[in-house]
Amino acid sequence: MSDPLRRSTADGLSRLETVRAAQRAFDGGAVLAALQEAVHPDAVLRLGHPIGETVGADALYEAAYAPLIDAFPDLERRDWITFDGVTEEGDHWLGCAGHYVGTFLGPWLDIPPTGHIAAFRFHEFYRLVDGRVAEMQALWDIPELMTRSGVWPMAPSLGHEWLVPGPLTQDGLQVENADPDHGARSLAHVRDMLNAMTRHPKEPPAVMELPRFWHSHMNWYGPAGIGSVRGIAGFRHWHQIPFLKAMPDRGGLRSQLTYHFFAKGDYVAVTGWPNMAQTVLHDGWLGLAPAGQKITLNSLDFWRLENGKIRENWVMLDMLDVYRQLGVDVLARMREFNKARVMGRVTLPAAL
Repeated sequence: MSDPLRRSTADGLSRLETVRAAQRAFDGGAVLAALQEAVHPDAVLRLGHPIGETVGADALYEAAYAPLIDAFPDLERRDWITFDGVTEEGDHWLGCAGHYVGTFLGPWLDIPPTGHIAAFRFHEFYRLVDGRVAEMQALWDIPELMTRSGVWPMAPSLGHEWLVPGPLTQDGLQVENADPDHGARSLAHVRDMLNAMTRHPKEPPAVMELPRFWHSHMNWYGPAGIGSVRGIAGFRHWHQIPFLKAMPDRGGLRSQLTYHFFAKGDYVAVTGWPNMAQTVLHDGWLGLAPAGQKITLNSLDFWRLENGKIRENWVMLDMLDVYRQLGVDVLARMREFNKARVMGRVTLPAAL
């Protein structure tokens, strides 16, 4: 890396750290100022449904952060994975995962407030060019907040719904890159695993060689609506079998998709908008009818390897967009589901 590129990279990471630092207390003015400094005016900033795509820092703040701060006046950001890397195409990305946390005092996206502390997970990826954000691909687990508020209107998860933890090793914020070959080996392992997985269901399940790639104590942390699973058996039963039964052409359209992989040490990340495409041909996934329709998925993922195998995998899908593509408006159904619930703000008197 040349000295000017190294300085530009450092500048971009520093500006994003300023954004993340401002979001730890979420003073609106400080967050907006930090975003304006970090984000290129023409940057394309993508969030999941229903927030969608915006251009530039001001539009992102108004569409996403201002309503969120209004609903959670004491909002804070808690990162537990943050690392950067360069893709095979030469693009520089920063990936972050964690939770937004606060007291849920006002409705947000028509989700009724609880008056209690609430949290939902985020996966956020930023592409840096000339020291500033040129693109964002990010998902917030809005269904998780619906679940915590008791208003998720769709089929219950097959996996377990809980507060997804950060890395077991607690090193997600200090990912080391002392040996660049280490990250390359981790990335190769993940890509080999993904290639093996796409050979099934056209071939028998054994072709995936799951014990070769996955730790026997693996955790797979899916989004709300799918849930989390433990071990290879849990992964197969509570996620993969229903997923592949419903969409057996998984992996057949990879040439039409875009992937951004990068790695550092034991950590690997991928983002893409979209990076999966398949056809809902059979029943069994998310309680959805077999529509016979092709859908695309935005999947923003992190993996952590341990002793050469995948021990933890954090997965985020734009679940609300999946339903939208199949003609199901989850937010509209949630509003019908909660017609009798008071949607005003919760006021908590000051403690005596």
